[in-house]
Amino acid sequence: MSHVFGPVPSRRLGRSLGVDVVPFKTCTYDCIYCQLGRTTCKTVERKEWVPLAEVLADVRAKLSSKPDYITLSGSGEPTLFARLGELIDGIKRLTNVPVALLTNGSLLWQADVRESIRELDLLIPSLDASDQETFERVNGPHEAISFDRMIDGLLAARQACRGQYWLEVFLLAGLTDGPASVRKLAEHAARIRPDRIQLNTVTRPPADRSATGIARDRLIELAEAFDPTAEVIADYRHVHAQAPFSASREEILDLLRRRPCSIDGIARGLGLHPNEVVKHIDELQLANLVETTWTSGVCYYKPSDKSR
Repeated sequence: MSHVFGPVPSRRLGRSLGVDVVPFKTCTYDCIYCQLGRTTCKTVERKEWVPLAEVLADVRAKLSSKPDYITLSGSGEPTLFARLGELIDGIKRLTNVPVALLTNGSLLWQADVRESIRELDLLIPSLDASDQETFERVNGPHEAISFDRMIDGLLAARQACRGQYWLEVFLLAGLTDGPASVRKLAEHAARIRPDRIQLNTVTRPPADRSATGIARDRLIELAEAFDPTAEVIADYRHVHAQAPFSASREEILDLLRRRPCSIDGIARGLGLHPNEVVKHIDELQLANLVETTWTSGVCYYKPSDKSR
């Protein structure tokens, strides 16, 4: 299977060509809000999880799709890829399309990780908690990663990366949206001094049902607590009307008519990337064509009566 997916429509990056360099749900965290489910391989081991040469060949093959960004992201934590710097350099030799990295920021305290991201055009790390207790509750980090160590990494990366630095702050209702929590998050963000601060929340079924989203109007209010004022990231909807995306949605519906599936199950069954599946499921839910059911803590999708 290709290590490159898309381009997929991104809320922030337009047509984003995704590059996935770790196996599904290989991560330093086990976040309760993750749309792809629970982490199955929690690790801090950095290695060449997939062959670098294969990844670069896959990127080269997809450049004709004319993406707005090439985005190192996927279904796990991309900084676990030990040859990340070589990958970025290799992509830049292939194209002038800007390279972005979406990361949970958990390994930025490591000097070799920071060295590998110097030539990025855009770094987007996340900050989901304001203290150690909440960090453990929301992110479920590997035991080698403390809250203070993570914050130190976010601060150090601000100096290391020569490109733009956008900090994503992910808020959860009843957990991190209280006045004290938001004030602390804003203080951390002020110390980091990102070029942009962006607020996000749960909009899709999370790994843990206790993770609940915040209404958009409330997010707009909370954005005022940050300096500079944070941007509220709007859902990217109605982008998949083009024929190729419509065809994939029909394949997904056909599969779900046979049996309910999780995001990973749909991806495996149809040879799609999980991130692409999420986009299609968004559209199907918006059209009231699929509904969710939970079994043993896992979210499954099935056709609604409207799609039968």
